[in-house]
Amino acid sequence: MSAAGHDASPERFLATGADADLPIVDAHHHIWDLDRNRHPWLTEEPPIPFRYGDYRALRRTYLVADYRRDAARQPIVATVYMEAEHDPAAPLRETAWLHEIAAREGLPDAMAGAAFLDRDDAAEVIRAQARMPLVRSLRHKPKALPRADYAPTHRLPGSMRCPHWRAGYRHLAESGLHFELQTPWWHLPDAVELARDFPGTLIILNHLGLPSDRSPAALAAWREAMARLAEVRNVRVKLSGCCVPGQRWTPELQAPVVLAAVALFGAERCMVASNFPVDGLHATFDEIMDGMKAITAQLPRADRLRLFHGTAVETYRLGGADPV
Repeated sequence: MSAAGHDASPERFLATGADADLPIVDAHHHIWDLDRNRHPWLTEEPPIPFRYGDYRALRRTYLVADYRRDAARQPIVATVYMEAEHDPAAPLRETAWLHEIAAREGLPDAMAGAAFLDRDDAAEVIRAQARMPLVRSLRHKPKALPRADYAPTHRLPGSMRCPHWRAGYRHLAESGLHFELQTPWWHLPDAVELARDFPGTLIILNHLGLPSDRSPAALAAWREAMARLAEVRNVRVKLSGCCVPGQRWTPELQAPVVLAAVALFGAERCMVASNFPVDGLHATFDEIMDGMKAITAQLPRADRLRLFHGTAVETYRLGGADPV
């Protein structure tokens, strides 16, 4: 039984096909306590440049109780916490705090921690993160160029093509941890090279490669970049975080990118996530999850089950994905 009172199990959904029976693993969400922890982007002035624009509504404590309230109508059976740009001087402190929260609240079921791959202590931090029971993956957002400045020959320091950054990245394979990649889509050629050069590390592309420009030309270029990435098998994709500045999240707006990603990667390599509370700037939790159900309504039941549940369970080793 899910937190919302639904009998949300894979077997029941495959038998009924009803959305109320579709078990959901939220594969990417945040919580933060601004009284206890330091998140510079949420507390310091001036605010950082942000892809959604004005994010002042996020500058408040958001804990498990807030998440459960926002997700109450959905059959959420497990969640995965994503590092929330905690104090860069103490990435392991965020991980320890999340373990305290999970032990007390029963949520999250797994997490992605932080490590700064171009620092001298990258290997030490990766090893320490790997020893923590809930950690399945790590994220370090590589440096990126504006689209107009990107060139296939770039060697931007701190990017996926930076030798120092790659020196840290190579330790992921020996740790057994995945890599959470958040980068704009025009840097996906770098990701293709990274995935091929380090085949022992699974890359999980966050937020569909950030396709915020929905002009026909930009969508065509995004799709071409995603198609090349899909050719590399050690890559999965999160169907999340694709809000468009100045526009409400709607199924009509998001269907083209969501369905294109599923067509390119297959349901077995894609997973739905809320990116809450960040995507709450553009939609309610229900608008996002109900919208994803509407977008995928014509797909086979088995594919929908993979998108909302199975791919995340497999990727983050969630076992039975107990109810939240």
